[in-house]
Parts: sequence; structure tokens; C-alpha cells
Amino acid sequence: MASSGARRTRLTRRGRIVAWTVGVTSAVVLGVAGVGAWVYQDLDGNISSADVDDKIGGDRPENLSPGSKNILVVGSDSRDGANAKYGKDLTTMQSDTLMVLHVPASRKWATVVSFPRDSWVEIPACDRGGGDKSSPHHAKINEAFALGGSSGEVSGAAACSIKTVEARTGLRIDHFMSVDFQGFKGMVDALDGIEVCPEEAIHSEKARLDMEAGCQTVAGEKALGYVRVRYGVGNGSDIGRIGRQQEFMNALVEKAQDRLTSPTSLYGFLKSATKSLTTDPDLAGIKPLYSLASELKGIPSDRLTFVTVPNYPREADVPTDKANVVWQYPHATDLFSRLAKDKEVDGDRLKAQTKVPLYASSVKVQVLNGTSTPGLANTVAGKLREAGLTVTGTGNAPESSATTEITYPSGQEQQARALAAHAPGAPAPRAADAGAAAGVITLVVGDDLDVDRIR
Repeated sequence: MASSGARRTRLTRRGRIVAWTVGVTSAVVLGVAGVGAWVYQDLDGNISSADVDDKIGGDRPENLSPGSKNILVVGSDSRDGANAKYGKDLTTMQSDTLMVLHVPASRKWATVVSFPRDSWVEIPACDRGGGDKSSPHHAKINEAFALGGSSGEVSGAAACSIKTVEARTGLRIDHFMSVDFQGFKGMVDALDGIEVCPEEAIHSEKARLDMEAGCQTVAGEKALGYVRVRYGVGNGSDIGRIGRQQEFMNALVEKAQDRLTSPTSLYGFLKSATKSLTTDPDLAGIKPLYSLASELKGIPSDRLTFVTVPNYPREADVPTDKANVVWQYPHATDLFSRLAKDKEVDGDRLKAQTKVPLYASSVKVQVLNGTSTPGLANTVAGKLREAGLTVTGTGNAPESSATTEITYPSGQEQQARALAAHAPGAPAPRAADAGAAAGVITLVVGDDLDVDRIR
């Protein structure tokens, strides 16, 4: 039997290490204090900094939990240099992995929320560089990184991703980290590879990957292909890839903790880890990353929670769209609300609650205009239809209303909450009086409704 120092690292389904963030920051913890001053300066200088504040703008969510941290983590798939082989038809930076790490003020637990890159969301207006600004439009969420990075600057790419995540979740993003693919490959190579155990053979031309079923050690391009592969394995979904990436990073950190005892191996690993990083100025250095990783390492393993934004295929609402997913409401809103208020998330409970999706198309609503603005009901109805909801009719409310109101008939409370999630700022739904149309929710648009925020 192999000794503990040489034991093989197998992938498990336990999310015990905080994905890409801890995968990199834990690398910093693994011995930086023990290397020479010149090495410290060398590694510190590897970390790139990108200031995004002037590109995000001032219309941002309020910080509801002072002391907590929301860190946006992007796995960057740029097409420059050594990455060009992975997509020469793409000319901008790409976001292959997108997640938010929430670290609470208490530092007693943490939650990582993964965003499927096929999430169909509205991308807000973003600075494309050179004075050019994009218009708000619906697209896959990972388009935000490419759109903001049109000029080749990580700051623009990160800013557009932050604006998109903040607008769609209501979470205030405090920091960001972008991890480049090539740096990731160097980290794996410094460990002499990571063992993976695919249950079926994987053959993917897009990921440049050919693997037989069974346990095997992957390094270099094969390791990159394994964390990138989507088509040709499982059901071909981005959700499956998210799980493989989380497991792989868990295995990488475990092996790093086990194997990096020699100064040479440690330096090579840390050099690749730091060179792969671009962060906001407040995180750009060994010292702040060391501090962050130390906070994370103190969190008990059973209090680290990995969740994916509740979602379902958009095809359920729009039969012609077989390529994207939409977020499941009201559960997605509940998730973001808990984190915004610094409340711990029960991943198992969330999974159980969303096992049977509540499709947007099953939410039937009539929209009534309670304001003096002509045609507002039709405008709101159009936005709700775009979100996949079923609008049964529009009209004018019996009387004017300063306050938006959502009322629902018996048996439609969850659907009403889903509708409210699409209209941020709307008051909580209430039960309708007897005689309300069966199965149809009524939305009375008041003067207080910000129509531009309907999603």
C-alpha cells in the first residue's frame, strides 16, 4: 500500500475546498512564509491588478451585510498566446467558469454559487473600450466577460461581468479574481498531474481530449481538456462540467497539501498559481491572498457549501431554444436574498426544493395599469413574456395606484412569488379576494414599479 505521502488523490463528490478561489489562494498559504525574501517579491509581482471601479458605475446594490465578502471568480479562457489553440475562431477573452464566493462576517461558513455559462440573462450596458458602449440585451451570461473584454483589458471584462451578476442577483461584489487556463495547467504539472476516474470514455474534438474510462493521471493539455470538456461526456451540459471542475480543484488542493514539501516544487507551483491571477487592487498581492486563504482554511469542512443557481432548460418556456438555461424562481431569488443578508445556505434543502422545476411559462398573469402612463401594462407584459411568463391579458386597473400590487388565487402562491422575483422592488404577493379568476395572478402596475428592472 502506498504511504500517505504518496497516496493517490481521487475525485469525490464532497465540495470541501472552495473551488478555484481556494485552489489558488491555498497555494499561497502552502509555504510562502518559508521562502526567501527575493522569492516573495518575485511571486508578489506576478499577480496582475485591474481596477474596475470606474467602469462599473454608481448604480449598484446596497451592501446589506457589512463585514462579509462577495468575491466574483472567473475562469478566463482567453484566446491569446498559448490559449489560441482552444478556439482560434474567437477573438475576445472568454469566461469558461463563473462563480461567487460568499464569505460571511462571522467567517464560520462559506458558500460558493456557480453560474451556468449558458444562463440566459440580460446583459446591462457595458463599456467596450475606446468610448464604445454596448446596449442592454439578452444573451448567455458568459458573454458579459467577452463583451467587456473586447479591447483586451481584463478590467473591462471583469467590470461587465460584475455589473451583470449584481443586476441579476442583487449581491454587491466586493472583489474579483480571474484565473487563466495556462497558469492552471502549470499548477497541475508542478504536482505531476492529478488522478481522475471518468466512468465512461471521453472523446471530444473541441476540448482536444481522448480518454478511456477508468482511473488515470492527467497533466498538461489533457488536464486542461478535462476541466474544459462539455460535449462527449455525460449529458453534455454545463452543469456537469461545473461539478467536474469543483471536484478537480478539490483534488488539486489536496494533492498540493500532500506533495509540496520541496522548495523547488513549491516555487514552481506558486509561480504558476500567481502568474495565472488577475485581481482587483485590494487583492493583488501575496499578503491579501494569504489573509483570504487563512480565513477560508479556518472554516469547518461541513460548513462549506457548493450550490448552482437553480435552473432548468429554457426550452421548457421557449421550445425553439435548446441551447440555454434560465434560472428557477422564486428559489434563485431566495438564494441571493439569503446571501445578501449574510445567512447560511442549506444546499441539500435547496436541491430538494428545486428538484421539480417551476417553469416561468406556468405562471399565468394579467397585467393592469394603475398609473397615468398610457400603454404601461403592454410594456410590462412584453418584458414578462420575454422572461417566459404567460400573459393572459392587459388592461387598465379600476383605479389608480401609487403602489404595485400582486394578488393570487388559491393554489398560486409559489407562482405569485415567482412573478414577484421578476419585478424587483414589488411588494410581497397577497391572497386575492374570493371570486378571483382561477389560476391567474393579477399584477397591478403602480407608480413605484421600476419597469427597467423587470427581468
